[in-house]
Amino acid sequence: MRNMTMHDGLPVVVIGAGPVGLAAAAELAERNIPFRIIEKAPAAAGAVSAWAHVRLFSPWRFNVSDAAARLLAETGWRRPPEDVHPTGGELIRDYLAPLAAHPAIVPHLQTDAEVVAVARAGTDRVRDAGREARPFLVRLRSAAGETEMLARAVIDTSGTWSHPNRALSGGLGALGETEPAVAAHIAYAMPDVLGQARARYAGRRVAVLGSGHSAIGTLLDLGRIAAEAPGTSIVWLLRADSVESAYRSGADDQLAERGALATTMGGLVASGRIAVRTGIRVARLAAAEGALAIVTDGGDRLEVDELVVATGFRPDHGLAAELRLALDPALECPVALAPLIDPNQHSCGTVRPHGHAALAHPDAGYFIAGMKSYGRAPTFLMATGHEQVRSIVAHLAGDDRAAADVRLVLPETGVCSTDRIGGATTEPGKAQSCCGGGTAAARVLETQD
Repeated sequence: MRNMTMHDGLPVVVIGAGPVGLAAAAELAERNIPFRIIEKAPAAAGAVSAWAHVRLFSPWRFNVSDAAARLLAETGWRRPPEDVHPTGGELIRDYLAPLAAHPAIVPHLQTDAEVVAVARAGTDRVRDAGREARPFLVRLRSAAGETEMLARAVIDTSGTWSHPNRALSGGLGALGETEPAVAAHIAYAMPDVLGQARARYAGRRVAVLGSGHSAIGTLLDLGRIAAEAPGTSIVWLLRADSVESAYRSGADDQLAERGALATTMGGLVASGRIAVRTGIRVARLAAAEGALAIVTDGGDRLEVDELVVATGFRPDHGLAAELRLALDPALECPVALAPLIDPNQHSCGTVRPHGHAALAHPDAGYFIAGMKSYGRAPTFLMATGHEQVRSIVAHLAGDDRAAADVRLVLPETGVCSTDRIGGATTEPGKAQSCCGGGTAAARVLETQD
């Protein structure tokens, strides 16, 4: 990468001060590479604060990057017990906030500022001549207005939390979904139904759309409310034709907390405390005398007071519109990463180790890491992002051996399937066969890329 040596005096810009962005900052600080980390929220880990009430499936041993742990050890920080599962709030309090405040990071952290565009300085995406010799131009927007800075490289860890998928199964929002009178009855992802949002759901008719762990977690919390608040009724809306596919992993899941969700949900459905409607394709949402009408593509109509749409997330690559990106046309993730995470092929928790080479783009020096690197694919774990940025930073430092030696061992879901989009399903416990085999083979593959 020629421009990496030509612009060594410029900083590496990290977009987003979440778990993976801060891990990247720790790697950069450890290698004495100048950097700036930009966070649009008032404090680091802004997106995590939105799900502070949620307990992670992964215990602490998967949630702390090695570089961050080494950096924090210098301050007397004590690593939390490895097998404890933190909430998002505890992740911030016991790890991310101390990391963001570390003397090696905080002077380079800018909050309340959003990266709105990244380009090659002085040119657009059309021009070839001298392209790689140009640094990146990063444009920021804050309360003080718009400013710009030059960068030798950019690592986008801005995530997907602010871009949830909508209710319509075809990928678009349902008709009427964004109308104010309708939107007032909709929440996305995992609202704090047991805490700040409790009054919104207690004693109400609530529908939850989605088949993933976010939907299941919300349904379980609503079940607790229903046990205490008379008049609370819950219906689970699934696009799949069978409810069993949503929680079949159970005890086979190597993340015990994630597996427990599936097992508990199965019991709750069997008890009849949560109604289930399968094969749902939402076509239209409409206000209905203070409530919400859900109309399916078959013409069925269901009225509820509140709807939680937990159908995953998607990336927004708009800030890189003037860069040359190599994105998979379906998943919107880096092309080389797509075969490893494509839900048309599998939905295992394990993914082959991958680093800078799989995350690179035609505009050399621009990388997408963390949750955003998965595009529209599910099952991302923080440990994946930690290893991604370790490899990227080693590459930027010219340490090719460390950059290629990517090591990642992730817990499996206990099932490998494509049922969510109509494919075949393997038996629980046989996930490795569709996820590309064991980790040793995966490491050999990575060192060749």
